[in-house]
Amino acid sequence: MRSETAKVTWPSRRETMITTIMVFVMVALASIFFFAADQIIRYLVTLVLGIH
Repeated sequence: MRSETAKVTWPSRRETMITTIMVFVMVALASIFFFAADQIIRYLVTLVLGIH
């Protein structure tokens, strides 16, 4: 098991930080997108159904 672990190329600290930041950015963008899509769909449904 140790020999297999030694063969792994581990990412550097910088690569890990960049990847982590990119994940947070993508999560934020996805959250904004889905919030906007939800608001648009909600508006259209209330418009079609005439709910106030």
